[in-house]
Amino acid sequence: MSFFGLDCARRKEKELERKLRANDREYNLSFMYATNAIKTSKYNLFTFLPLNLFEQFQRIANAYFLVLLVLQVIPQISSLSWFTTVVPLVLVLSVTAAKDATDDINRHRSDNHVNNRKVQVLIDGKLRSERWMDVQVGDIIKLENNQFVTADLLLLSSSEPLNLVYIETAELDGETNLKVRQALTVTGDMGDNIERLAAFNGEVRCEPPNNRLDRFTGTLAHGGQKFSLDNEKILLRGCTLRNTEWCFGLVLFGGPETKLMQNCGKSTFKRTSIDRLMNVLVLCIFGFLALMCCVLAVGNGLWELKEGSQFTLFLPRQDSSGATFSAFLTFWSYVIILNTVVPISLYVSVEIIRLGNSFYIDWDRRMYHARSDTPAEARTTTLNEELGQIRYIFSDKTGTLTQNIMIFNKCSINGKTYGDVFDYTGQRLEVTEHTDKVDFSFNPLADSRFSFHDHSLVEAVKLENPEVHAFFRLLALCHTVMPEEKSEGVLLYQAQSPDEGALVTAARNFGFVFRSRTPESVTIVEMGEQRSYELLAILDFNNVRKRMSVIVRSPEGKLSLYCKGADTIIYERLHQSCSKLMDVTTEHLNEFAGEGLRTLALAYKDLDEEYFSQWRQRHHEVSTALEDREEKLDLLYEEIEKDLLLLGATAIEDKLQDGVPQTIEQLSKANIKIWVLTGDKQETAENIGYSCNMLREEMSDVFVVSGNTPDDVRQQLRNALTTMKPDATDDAPGTLGKRGRVLKDEVVNGEYGLVINGHSLAYALERGTELEFLRTACMCQAVICCRVTPLQKAQVVELVKKYKQTVTLAIGDGANDVSMIKAAHIGVGISGQEGMQAVLSSDYSFAQFRFLQRLLLVHGRWSYLRMCKFLRYFFYKNFTFTFVHFWYGFFCGFSAQTVYDEWFITLYNLVYTALPVLGMSLFDQDVNDVWSFQHPQLYVPGQLNLYFSKRAFFKCVLHSSYSSLVLFFIPYAAMYNTVRDDGKDIADYQSFAVLTQTCLLFAVCIQLSLEMSYWTAVNTFFVLGSLAMYFAVTFTMYSNGMFLLLPSAFPFVGTARNTMNQPSVWLTILLTTILCVLPVLTHRFLLIQLQPTINDKVMFKARQAKATPPPPTRRARIRRTSSRRSGYAFSHAQGYGDLVTSGRFLRRPAVPRSSGFAQTGRATGFSPMGRSAGYSPTGRPQNARAQDVEVTSLQMYRTVRDSAF
Repeated sequence: MSFFGLDCARRKEKELERKLRANDREYNLSFMYATNAIKTSKYNLFTFLPLNLFEQFQRIANAYFLVLLVLQVIPQISSLSWFTTVVPLVLVLSVTAAKDATDDINRHRSDNHVNNRKVQVLIDGKLRSERWMDVQVGDIIKLENNQFVTADLLLLSSSEPLNLVYIETAELDGETNLKVRQALTVTGDMGDNIERLAAFNGEVRCEPPNNRLDRFTGTLAHGGQKFSLDNEKILLRGCTLRNTEWCFGLVLFGGPETKLMQNCGKSTFKRTSIDRLMNVLVLCIFGFLALMCCVLAVGNGLWELKEGSQFTLFLPRQDSSGATFSAFLTFWSYVIILNTVVPISLYVSVEIIRLGNSFYIDWDRRMYHARSDTPAEARTTTLNEELGQIRYIFSDKTGTLTQNIMIFNKCSINGKTYGDVFDYTGQRLEVTEHTDKVDFSFNPLADSRFSFHDHSLVEAVKLENPEVHAFFRLLALCHTVMPEEKSEGVLLYQAQSPDEGALVTAARNFGFVFRSRTPESVTIVEMGEQRSYELLAILDFNNVRKRMSVIVRSPEGKLSLYCKGADTIIYERLHQSCSKLMDVTTEHLNEFAGEGLRTLALAYKDLDEEYFSQWRQRHHEVSTALEDREEKLDLLYEEIEKDLLLLGATAIEDKLQDGVPQTIEQLSKANIKIWVLTGDKQETAENIGYSCNMLREEMSDVFVVSGNTPDDVRQQLRNALTTMKPDATDDAPGTLGKRGRVLKDEVVNGEYGLVINGHSLAYALERGTELEFLRTACMCQAVICCRVTPLQKAQVVELVKKYKQTVTLAIGDGANDVSMIKAAHIGVGISGQEGMQAVLSSDYSFAQFRFLQRLLLVHGRWSYLRMCKFLRYFFYKNFTFTFVHFWYGFFCGFSAQTVYDEWFITLYNLVYTALPVLGMSLFDQDVNDVWSFQHPQLYVPGQLNLYFSKRAFFKCVLHSSYSSLVLFFIPYAAMYNTVRDDGKDIADYQSFAVLTQTCLLFAVCIQLSLEMSYWTAVNTFFVLGSLAMYFAVTFTMYSNGMFLLLPSAFPFVGTARNTMNQPSVWLTILLTTILCVLPVLTHRFLLIQLQPTINDKVMFKARQAKATPPPPTRRARIRRTSSRRSGYAFSHAQGYGDLVTSGRFLRRPAVPRSSGFAQTGRATGFSPMGRSAGYSPTGRPQNARAQDVEVTSLQMYRTVRDSAF
């Protein structure tokens, strides 16, 4: 049992293979597998107090103040009351404990909510409703439509033909298009027969728990046979069952052992670079404190030897201790007196500042997304200033940069383009939300949310242009989309990829409606006439073919092959008569690619009946071959897919989130490098790179690393390195840092991009190649890693953290991004339709990628600037306060007497100087948010740690030393041998103390005023109010009444009024303040004149404009000219062709309907965004609020227009 009973379970050896038996809990319990309960909380009722205090006292400062408190209890060495330390210490511990308790209570609630969900479990031959936490490995459970998958399951049977189930994996990978899983036939035959399921005793042997979402290996032994298991038969926790009435599954992994929880990784405590620097500085301060105390202790010993003996007549020692023991006690006395060099109020103030800046993020209306009712959220309060120092951003693609919505944007048919809008002069117009849309009222089955703006295409359809009709007929026939028509005219399409859904939807709106399919036929409605085509063959898509074809027979008996695919692949198979049309279409494709659209070429050919009969016979023979089946099929497909006739091309927009290109451009100007780490294939990711302006045609080169061996990858990296820097040496320039080697940035001529796939990345991350990869990648302006696993994402982040030692940020939206989010210094989750796993693991969350620039360039920069100003000023005021004690020690016989009144010492940090510095740290800003966007270069000083560093700290120490000398010796000289106006002596200790502390307070308040760049009514009130508070408290505590109440606690009776009524005192205060401030003013004046910073220049520009913000730049659409082809993605896996033609594919018979266009209500799973309709593969309206989501307090902002963009 571990400490405090946090790990009561007996530790078992590392699992190498999982063994389990269905419906046998006793057998499975012997292996001590984890139950399905999850636990993310840290404490319970009994362990909270000891564990929390243990964690808090691991902070050096808290432990230091605890030791200080113990010292103050010892009367021989304490010259200050114990309450001066215990009150702030208890306050800090209580506030932190309350915050930790609140966070852990929320974690407990979340755990309980998940663990107490209900699911039907097969126990003792009956289905019983059990809590998720009570489900065990080996149990058989029943899931129903739209339910979350309880644990990692082996699919046994389902309600659908072929034992198929449809799942949505948004919580895992952020993708909303449906995936298909299929059970084994041997288990699928059990169906929903409870008796057969209860009698099932199959044994599973499989891999141990791991975080690989895309792979599973195992075997099922049943009935004397062994069956292979792979990822296609597994349902993972976090998925949602869709369009499937029911299914049964066998629990393989539960709770913390599920792949979802394995990907979450361990939550590490994140600290900012300023926190880490503070720890180093605190240790330096402790050393400096010890040095000062040693100097004063030695001085006390020498003074006792030379002068102390003369005082024993007046003040006899209580014991016979000598000078050495007196010096020892003096050392500890000065430790107590000089402890203000590390005041505990520093840590209280830091937490308050961070909390305040977190609220600014939560309250920012310009980071609120009205359509999804999602405000920005700072899920942690300890990392705000780190947002102002980001150097590298690692971003997911799907759902983060893109909306995962495909839009039919333009097309080219028979040499003519459609989709652009022109005015009466022939000038092309920019399409906006206000541009007139095409009227599809002629088509009752059209998707009412589909929008298109070029009226000429509809006219061509209505005029029965044969090429246009053939074009849309191909789109309506050549696909593997599955239709659902639950009632008359209510169509819902389920597509394997959003691309296909968008194309079929476009054909539907232009009068070619895909209505239904059987394994042998496809039924479409062509311009109101229902026609059924005999489906003879599907030549399916895969990543090598990059095309798909269908062979159909029309109702008139005509045989045709329709083909669509990547333009380069289709062009190789065209008939030579298409050469002229091919040239024209190529120009159109280049134009489409230049706009970042995903292109696809369409072609067809008519087939001879006799030839096709022979080909079909050979196809049947090859399909049943046991050897080399795939290769033989490819050869047959190649044979028939030739001499095609070109119809045209489509252009689909992989809809970026609003403002993504502008955001990336702004962040690049702020010297932030963006790396995209995505599971998508190379063509898709590269295309998005161009669309969002990461990759540009103006770049000198874009390197593609796709080696299949370590040597290939190493050679390709070296070639890229040599191209960028011909004189580069083999050894990367670097320095030896605290945590290992630090790789320096290298300057190259020109801009470069790097694209690397997952296989090559695995080799690049090996120990011998990782530095070469990192060096090459860091020279590039943009890096895109394709086909990467969640683990590789985290490895890339760790690599940059290790060797660059700069601040990193990871942003994503799915469970596959969780490891990356946790590995980076800052993790940002995109909340919305793609799931919440990334948000739950993130430090900050919001709904749109574009809000990232406001988070960094405004909130992050301001937070960093404020924190640095706060630390510089706080150390200045406390060092100045403490050093005066040090100088006074040489004039008081090193007796550890305080130079100030004890009440002033107690209230200095808590009352007199607390609010002014908090006001500056919460409200100060060098320039407003508009100027911050206009000049992103303002962000660069934070990356270089220019505002607060060791150098800035030591400057602060020198400044404080000078100020303390002025504050001690000027009042000392002014009061030395002086008398009042009435001739009475005022050169006493108490008058000197009042004068010195008054000078100190004026000096630090004016110094604060010089630090402040942005004055508000609150700041002014805090500064003037603190001075007023000082005088009010001073005159009150030094009054006769307080002395009469507690003479020992208020000894300075009458000192304030006797001192403050002297003109020489006020003259001394004025002189001291001027001498303290004068060097600062001189230094700043010279710096601004001779070496102005970017901040100085922009602030001067803002003042010249009389604080009127510059006009916001108009968001112009980024258009590119390109000779590059856009890759087209059908999907990330092989198509559904085999299932479609299997004969048992359809789930249920189609609803009876009349031919022609039905006038009844209709609903589809498509949602228009921008210029034309977007396809939603889940069948849910995009950006729609969930019905059961609680309305937030920000609901009122739905009508507020986002003015940031």
